[in-house]
Amino acid sequence: MKQTMILAAGLGTRLKPLTDTMPKALVPVSGTPLLDINIRRLQSQGYDRFVVNIHHFAQQIVDHVAQQDYASLVHFSDETEQLLETGGGLKKAQSLFRDTEPILIHNVDILDNVDYEWFARQHQADEDAVLLVSQRQTKRYLLFDNAMHLMGWKNIETGEIKSPYEYVRRTGLSQHGEELNMFAFSGIHSFSPRLFPLMDRFPDRFSIIDFYLSVCHRARIVGLVKDDLDVLDVGKLDSLDAAEHYMSQHHFSDQDQSVLLQSNS
Repeated sequence: MKQTMILAAGLGTRLKPLTDTMPKALVPVSGTPLLDINIRRLQSQGYDRFVVNIHHFAQQIVDHVAQQDYASLVHFSDETEQLLETGGGLKKAQSLFRDTEPILIHNVDILDNVDYEWFARQHQADEDAVLLVSQRQTKRYLLFDNAMHLMGWKNIETGEIKSPYEYVRRTGLSQHGEELNMFAFSGIHSFSPRLFPLMDRFPDRFSIIDFYLSVCHRARIVGLVKDDLDVLDVGKLDSLDAAEHYMSQHHFSDQDQSVLLQSNS
């Protein structure tokens, strides 16, 4: 079986005024809360352990999950005292995971067309993390060598480069002067529990990308390109209509649709 962390602790400020009275995890799309959409879809693809971090209106999420048929599969990581960002939240939740299986990291407010059974198979035993990327246009890119090992990050507007490799920071090129491959990060990644000890020196609050960029020279952090990747960020009010259209058009397989229909019946 497989395990995942669903990042649900954010304030959801872009979804105001809805999030003045509820957490973004419970904002409905086509009548179904985002949290239910993601958990039921992943459940249909073999996931049986869900760690959900909570902060904003945390008790609402706890109470909602308690009423669902998947409640026994969910474990909460409480961040009510302080939001810990993507890396810090994962670090805090370490004890809630099985230590032998990769952890899928997924934001509660995104919809996507990823086959997660396929994605889980792509994480090879010798890889510490697999980052799902695409050629989507953006201002900030992850940098990879030709073997798709993570080498750094670049802001193409400012020219800023982050990398543990001095030659990448200085030139933006590989050690042999070759262009590095630039891909946009989807926010979806598979994390090996082997990496947790490398987080010991990090503060309570930090970004997972900053962590990856700090350790990619001594851990196997790789990119996986999905050319047809279609990710919809449901983090803004004007994206809710698009989200309903997205779900009706191509988001779910027949099995996923069946699971959601059962949950709404």
